[in-house]
Amino acid sequence: MWQRNSALNLANSHYEVRLSTAARKQLHKFDRPVQKFLLDALSLLAENPRPVAAKSLVGRPGQLRIRVRDYRIIYQVWDQELIVLVLSMGHRRDVYDN
Repeated sequence: MWQRNSALNLANSHYEVRLSTAARKQLHKFDRPVQKFLLDALSLLAENPRPVAAKSLVGRPGQLRIRVRDYRIIYQVWDQELIVLVLSMGHRRDVYDN
């Protein structure tokens, strides 16, 4: 389901979705059904990195988050390079812990 090189190659996407090492490890720990709906959300981010539901995180400049059921994906958008960098993903009760 996830790729070892930390970049998701999504056909016909404007942005390339890259996973940080932490995000890749977090994704690998989830059950297959959870991995699937998180990967589906990542493919949508490749098409539109700033959906209406995306929220800016207070105290974390440049970071956005989206909700995917009970899970959150925290990411940054680099418009110059057309990259969405996923920093973290996890259950809503754990994802904001540093």
